[in-house]
Amino acid sequence: MSASFTDRDVPDQSGRTALVTGANTGLGYETAKVLAARGARVLLACRTETKALEAMARIEAEVPNADLVFVPLDLGDLSSVRALVPLVEKEDRLDLLINNAGIMMPPYGVTVDGFETQFGVNHLGHFALTGLLLPLLDAGSNGRVVTVSSLAHTGGRIFWDDLQAEQKYGATARYGQSKLANLLFMRELDRRLRAADSSTISVGCHPGIADTELSRYFPKPLMLFAPLTRGFFNTAAQGAWPTLMAATAPDVEGGQYFGPSKRRQTAGPARRVGSSARSKDRDLARRLWDVSIELTGVDPGLDV
Repeated sequence: MSASFTDRDVPDQSGRTALVTGANTGLGYETAKVLAARGARVLLACRTETKALEAMARIEAEVPNADLVFVPLDLGDLSSVRALVPLVEKEDRLDLLINNAGIMMPPYGVTVDGFETQFGVNHLGHFALTGLLLPLLDAGSNGRVVTVSSLAHTGGRIFWDDLQAEQKYGATARYGQSKLANLLFMRELDRRLRAADSSTISVGCHPGIADTELSRYFPKPLMLFAPLTRGFFNTAAQGAWPTLMAATAPDVEGGQYFGPSKRRQTAGPARRVGSSARSKDRDLARRLWDVSIELTGVDPGLDV
């Protein structure tokens, strides 16, 4: 397995179909562009059609033969997640599901379904989406579910007594919770897929520190220093390298995790990396799986 994977290492994706959430900007946009350039049919799952079409036009300017489709998706609304499924079912196949979209450290808010925004969008929305699309992935061979986490998972914990931050909200702590949830879900999904003898695998990744719109909620004094530090970290295109490795490297195995190779996983080409002990806790993962089914009403049907 390569220890320095970039977009140049992405193999031919002709004949494969990928769905990328949040594909109109940042990591999702860069991921969609590279996959399209390698021949994949890419479904851009975005909240806003106008922004999705603008992104598609930018990709097509660089990749004239890009095979792109907009599909509407609001991960903060479970009815929107369910409405996406029949649209994807019209496709001939689905090979890659890239759970990329997310929100980072916003002011307190709740989703349409009453979930704390970061937990609802970053984890529960993707949990439901994955559960509903698994039959399509399993219908083919060698499907992959790629879930994008963050370095912030290392300090994260699950607030079991206050999952929706009804008692106390801290933007950073709740972001850490959602990113830890991403990894717990990724590994529990893979464990259950293995037990079911499925050809679909579940893997994870993180971008390190990348220059994307996710930082829009950072404090203004901190953002003043951004131009001075930008050269030390990844661009959005570079931040997508771990996602692309997780999604396309031929020797990837289920349960693996990928991130940048330099400066303590903050920048550089992608490689396989480690994650926190808590992110590998099976008891936590099983409990989160059960709670996620209860909250979303979506059961992926992988009982063990």
